[in-house]
Amino acid sequence: MFYLTKTPGILKALYKSCVWNLSPAGNKVYLTFDDGPHPQATPFVLEQLAKFNAKATFFCIGKNVLEHPAIYQQILEAGHTTGNHTHNHLNGWKTNTGKYIENVLEAAKYIASPLFRPPYGRITPFQIRQIRNKMPGAKIIMWDILSGDFDTQINGEACVQNVVFKLQPGSIVVFHDSAKAWDRLEYALPRVLEYCRKQKFEVAAIL
Repeated sequence: MFYLTKTPGILKALYKSCVWNLSPAGNKVYLTFDDGPHPQATPFVLEQLAKFNAKATFFCIGKNVLEHPAIYQQILEAGHTTGNHTHNHLNGWKTNTGKYIENVLEAAKYIASPLFRPPYGRITPFQIRQIRNKMPGAKIIMWDILSGDFDTQINGEACVQNVVFKLQPGSIVVFHDSAKAWDRLEYALPRVLEYCRKQKFEVAAIL
């Protein structure tokens, strides 16, 4: 499986209207969790974040919010932010724009947020414009660091290294609160949070 754990500048330039990282002011870093809510992974993430007095952003799939509404509510009650990750985890490059936007709007019925992250990071410029037309004030949130926790060919320690060797103030990091990522997430998340504490990074939610 090929993917870049650090987003190259040329990709950020091609999609410059999207948010790839945030201001380094305040020594903040931004951990994000895609694909939940999940009955095992999401409560674990919430527990770990609470231990380290950290806040995060959860990019949720609409159908998973419908299946696990109590867990979604726990995310909000803990003071974290949420974002729209489509209703059925659609790949924008492989989906008709009309169908894609319809799916995003379906998820928006259950996820009240201006934040949107395209699954796989795959979205067309036209789809971006349509989302902004249909959801005024929408922010397309990408990332500059992938933990790789979705990759079943690596272990949790590799995920830790993928993050800590590249982490700097303003970084947006992707983890997944999903069944597929669970084995690596369980190992990596507490260690990344401990690293952030030692580096005096504030782990903050995207607003």
